[in-house]
Amino acid sequence: MMSEDAKQAVMPRTGQQYSISHGDYQAIVTQQGATLRVLRYRGKDLIASFRQDQAIPCSNGCVLVPFPNRIEDGEYRFDGKTYHMPIDEHERGTAIHGYGYRYYWQLDELSESSVSLSWRTPSLPYYPFDLLVTVSYVLDEDGLTMIVSAKNQGGERAPWAFGIHPWLSNGQDHRGDAIQADNEACSLLVPCRTHVRVNDRLIPTGEETVQGDYDLTDGPSLKGRSFDDAWCDPQRDRQGRSAAVLTRPDGIRLTLWGDKTINAWQVCTGTGFDASFRPAGVAVEPMTAYANAFRTGKDLVALEPGQTYTTQVGYRAEQA
Repeated sequence: MMSEDAKQAVMPRTGQQYSISHGDYQAIVTQQGATLRVLRYRGKDLIASFRQDQAIPCSNGCVLVPFPNRIEDGEYRFDGKTYHMPIDEHERGTAIHGYGYRYYWQLDELSESSVSLSWRTPSLPYYPFDLLVTVSYVLDEDGLTMIVSAKNQGGERAPWAFGIHPWLSNGQDHRGDAIQADNEACSLLVPCRTHVRVNDRLIPTGEETVQGDYDLTDGPSLKGRSFDDAWCDPQRDRQGRSAAVLTRPDGIRLTLWGDKTINAWQVCTGTGFDASFRPAGVAVEPMTAYANAFRTGKDLVALEPGQTYTTQVGYRAEQA
């Protein structure tokens, strides 16, 4: 019988790997952070896959909880109390992307086409709230659906916001400066009427109607466009969904959708990133709230004791 030490020695650095499939789709989710490490359609990468022992590059595939994006100075005030989070984006002096991605999550259920994991927020002075977060990945003929819920198990209100951080594959596997050209060969639709202005720390300073390079509502080419920006005021269908669409030169059209709780979208082209960890694609991030929501309160959810808040997002691919 293998000892516990031996089991740990052979387990991937990102924890157990949960493989699911259905029809044209295959996915691999990691125990660390309930992260989507691989998503493929007819054998082609839809996100920029990474190795199971690799440090997760640029938050690729991460579940961003209990907040996405940045908190200025890592400080926020909620229900009369001030909290100080660790600064983990030192060049900008911010706390970024929550911290759920740092922990191993518990496997709740695994089948051929779905996997569910859960994580209880640890008792931390900067986020003392007791939440049970559950993430389910479900594959069917329409693609991959993520169902994310947060239940407040504590006796006081808890601040909550959610996002994901996939780097949508540009269809190539190049490194370094070549990624820029590969990205520019794609087109991207972001269904939002408003662009979020930011300062040099990428902290929001206001909003403006989309125009020029920031108007992505008709799915323009990414040639000459570089972003690390957020948009809000999304156009929605009758179900309340909004959707971003990346179209690649190989004819793959990838739709990433979010339900009515998704209020903002972030896009990062990775322009100027260090070649050693830059993913081969474009980060497209649906969020319930954009940067600094814990400080501004914009679209921030205050979960009452016993309340559960649920968001659905999903991926769908087709060969154009």
